[in-house]
Amino acid sequence: MTDKELVDGCLREERQVQELLFRRFAPRMKAVCMRYCQNQEDAEDALMETFVKVFDHIRSFSHQGSLEGWIRRIAVNTSLNKIRSRRQTETLEPELHDTEIGDDALNRLETIELLELIVRLPEGYRMVFNLYAVEGYSHHEIAGMLGIEEVTSRTQLAKARRALQKMIILQKELH
Repeated sequence: MTDKELVDGCLREERQVQELLFRRFAPRMKAVCMRYCQNQEDAEDALMETFVKVFDHIRSFSHQGSLEGWIRRIAVNTSLNKIRSRRQTETLEPELHDTEIGDDALNRLETIELLELIVRLPEGYRMVFNLYAVEGYSHHEIAGMLGIEEVTSRTQLAKARRALQKMIILQKELH
């Protein structure tokens, strides 16, 4: 079934088509939610909220881009909103000491290992890293989405990269 047929069936509120759309995109969107949410429960909540929004707003899908891209944007925004609603008042930035780390540290790691390390990043670092490095948003867009300055987005990304490099080095030393 094509994306257009899926959308048309959802517009007609056909349960089987809605289920098909969910089954087709849920695994990929769960991975998106997991990159932002720090635990399985929050990611699953964000995933369910994402698809509620998808079905509620399917009329606004204009077929200008891909259906998956439209759903992904909803998943990212829903995950960010979930994080905002749980955000604590304590500072989220751990103290990092500057060390010289090779630029190729990230290239030596398996994808699954890297995703596990990303989840362990402090919330601010994790959100900016995912939005920039994984989703491809610009610092200007990230600043607007998170309500921060562009320079803060750039700083958070640099700190996230440093933190990931340190975690990679520690992991490699343990193995």
